[in-house]
Amino acid sequence: MTSIEKVFIVKEMSLITGQKITTFYEKYKAIDVTFSKEIIQVTGLVTQQVHLKCGGDFWPCVIYSSSFQGAKVAANTQSGLTQKLQSTNNSISLKFCFKSLDRDAPLTFFVSARVAGFAPYGGSKDVALFNLQYTQRPPDDLIEIIGKVLDANVSSAKRKDERIVLVPDTIRRLRIIAKEAAVFIQGVPRRCMLRDVSFSGAKIIMVGVAKFLVNREAGLRIDFDDPRESFLIKGTFVRSESVEGRKDLIALAVEFVDPVPMGYKVRLNEFFGSRSDTKGETSGSEVPAQTMQEKPAPPVPPAPAPAAPADNNPPPQS
Repeated sequence: MTSIEKVFIVKEMSLITGQKITTFYEKYKAIDVTFSKEIIQVTGLVTQQVHLKCGGDFWPCVIYSSSFQGAKVAANTQSGLTQKLQSTNNSISLKFCFKSLDRDAPLTFFVSARVAGFAPYGGSKDVALFNLQYTQRPPDDLIEIIGKVLDANVSSAKRKDERIVLVPDTIRRLRIIAKEAAVFIQGVPRRCMLRDVSFSGAKIIMVGVAKFLVNREAGLRIDFDDPRESFLIKGTFVRSESVEGRKDLIALAVEFVDPVPMGYKVRLNEFFGSRSDTKGETSGSEVPAQTMQEKPAPPVPPAPAPAAPADNNPPPQS
């Protein structure tokens, strides 16, 4: 690749990113994202480094939610913050800090705001929930981070049944570690092979007898790389079919039950977004709303069940 080609690719990617950020801002600017435990994990928010800055001084706070127009944060009212706000005419800055995958140092930036009001938080006399209104459009980094979460939620509803057939190209683009996965039935892990995935479910192939598995609850673990993540998604076996030439194997459709991990939604949405970024090109690997009527190719026989993994994606806390 020549230097001119490299420059062209960088400029094209910057243009795509800029268009995405503009789209995110216009579509979602008034929608709040609540920073639950799951959202903190997905966005990489470093909660210990989130502060309010007022008149050159810093106050620790807990961010409750944010949109592209404002935020709600909880802070101690007995620390001198309210008195400081009077001297600055309610002008304040909110410091965000996120983990960065591209560099060792975290991503840190400030958003200028005004305090529109505050009220006691949870009946406390010392802690209040401050309503901040941003005085300017927030940095692109915040729009991109929050926009990815909001866009994944919208996409998961619109593309609920659109399946991604797992062939080498889609596995690479999804960054799934391998087609092999683990399905947990009554807490016992069993080896299986992924055939396709979607926001609402998946198709797997495994050793078993259909009449003992259909309508049973299960948990499907899918492993991703870059960054390394594992999602254990709860669901139900809703239908089955035989695998041609393999009496010991069956194909099962898993229908996920809510809540589906947000990190998983973001992964799939990034895949669909990458397809859009290539000007609508399709690889022929994605088949919308497939059914279980197709005959999958015979897979490699499953290996012995692995040890039960730790749940690296705990459910969100309200």
